Amino acid sequence: MIAIVKIGGHQALVEVGDTIEVDKLDAEAGKTVKFETLLLSEKDGGSFQVGTPVLEGVTTEAKVLEHGRGDKIRVFKMKPRKRYRRTRGHKQDYTLIEITKIGGTSAKASAPKEKETQKEKPVAEKKPAPKKSPAKTAKTAPKAKAPVKKKK
Repeated sequence: MIAIVKIGGHQALVEVGDTIEVDKLDAEAGKTVKFETLLLSEKDGGSFQVGTPVLEGVTTEAKVLEHGRGDKIRVFKMKPRKRYRRTRGHKQDYTLIEITKIGGTSAKASAPKEKETQKEKPVAEKKPAPKKSPAKTAKTAPKAKAPVKKKK
């Protein structure tokens, strides 16, 4: 079974047993984390479920293997003919995870259902605001222009 899961603002196509690098997660090595599942499918693509936007009650579990830092990326800025050159470096933190289970039930998915029942209160319809009558404007006489002096 394969799934598309939402991990830290990104989407990833995963299968049970896959090991992937994701943006750093706030979990210790050896802990289990759960992710929202967007799409669930058989490996051959025969039957699938698509969430709107996520599948309710379906999560994907993964085990955190380790945390690390990626390779250094060099950022070089230059403006020609201006003697402007800047070099900066950056290393991205990542978490290495292994997918252990796809399609488990989620405690998070059941909690919003309770909130939805509380929100189902009748909402009073708003009355349209009364239309304002056009204000009467007093007509004023146009201003007289000052005479223009001619140069000799």
